[in-house]
Amino acid sequence: MIASQGSALPRRKRNLNAYMLGLCLTFVLSLLAKGLALLPFLGIMGQLVLAILLGMAYRASVGVPEYAMPGIAFSNKKLLRLGIILLGMRLNLADIVHAGPRVLLLAVINISVTLLAVYGIARLMKVDPVMSLLSACGSAICGAAAVAAIAPQVRANEQETAVSAAVVALLGTLFTLLYVGLYPLLGLSPAGYGVFAGGTLHEVAHAIAAAAPGGKEAEDMAVIVKLTRVALLVPVAVLVGVWSSRKGAAGEKSRIPIPWFVLGFLGMSGIHTLGILPESAAAQIVTAAYMLMAMAMAGLGLNVDFAVFGRKGGRPFAAALIGSCLLAGVGYALVRVLGLA
Repeated sequence: MIASQGSALPRRKRNLNAYMLGLCLTFVLSLLAKGLALLPFLGIMGQLVLAILLGMAYRASVGVPEYAMPGIAFSNKKLLRLGIILLGMRLNLADIVHAGPRVLLLAVINISVTLLAVYGIARLMKVDPVMSLLSACGSAICGAAAVAAIAPQVRANEQETAVSAAVVALLGTLFTLLYVGLYPLLGLSPAGYGVFAGGTLHEVAHAIAAAAPGGKEAEDMAVIVKLTRVALLVPVAVLVGVWSSRKGAAGEKSRIPIPWFVLGFLGMSGIHTLGILPESAAAQIVTAAYMLMAMAMAGLGLNVDFAVFGRKGGRPFAAALIGSCLLAGVGYALVRVLGLA
């Protein structure tokens, strides 16, 4: 009995060490992604996108030991939810109210059109329903963060989540570069261009990077409009959960997954809106949120190799590309029609 207890202690220590190894690996990759995101071109991609790609590259070049997977899984599940909750500190609901109903209407239409278009096109291309929905939500709302937030609602596995997040993230980067080149030709005021960028690009980092040529006015409007779309992640996550539960097997009663972490995101945005914490503290919390989410994205990347991405990502990428083109067209038209140009 004493011998068996003695042997259990080293085993527990080995398990803890393996757990910490997985966590440390995602942390180091997230730090590297943060550093790379400070470079001029890579800054367009942002920390989250780079963390996914670094995770995939690490797996392809070095490999991931099986015993490190529990710590990696903790990063891409638990830390992800905590990161999304803390990210709510970036959102000031008063800014959305002050932006007016036209901005909210633009965001709702853009999200609705993109969700339906990307999901419908992906299904026509024989993409499975889960990846179709993840790609649609990522394209419509807020990129990799939306993919990760919606994934539990549709019971997506790590591979489906990682591939969908990478697809949307890469598309957002491509469109950011395209917008910067098109800015002089669009005929929009700096504020109108900011509304267009924030209303149609995938990640917050993408919207800010694309709006930069328009100056501070364009950047401010891009952030407000983009965060309006981010706020709509809450109702979309709930609706997706309801829809997913009803799409279960016939005769089988599915439980509606409640996205508590998304509601936590909304709660944190309420704290920020009420000014309970000073702006300096809010900024530090947002930085921590991105670090936790980058660890989660690195963990997702460590679950997928480039061969799987090539095999599973092609058709979702094509569907999201077509949907993103449609989003850009509709978004530009709405800026004009709603008098926001």
